[in-house]
Amino acid sequence: MRTVLKTAGSLQQGVEAIRDDSDLHAAGLTSHATVSLMLALEEAFDTEFPDRLLRRKTFSSIDAIAEALAEIGVRDEAA
Repeated sequence: MRTVLKTAGSLQQGVEAIRDDSDLHAAGLTSHATVSLMLALEEAFDTEFPDRLLRRKTFSSIDAIAEALAEIGVRDEAA
């Protein structure tokens, strides 16, 4: 997931410096980058985020993204 975040997230700081519970929006994740990240995650994990998960909170941290992926059936090992 960090690889996808690194390429699609357009963060101001390196992904390596971000903790799993760090606020990605504070780290520079914009609305546009959030959409790019969502699409990249869907492609990487061959899944689709349902409408109920298309909210700012879902993409607020690496932990939140992992939780959303788990909720839609992506196994923890893949995330």
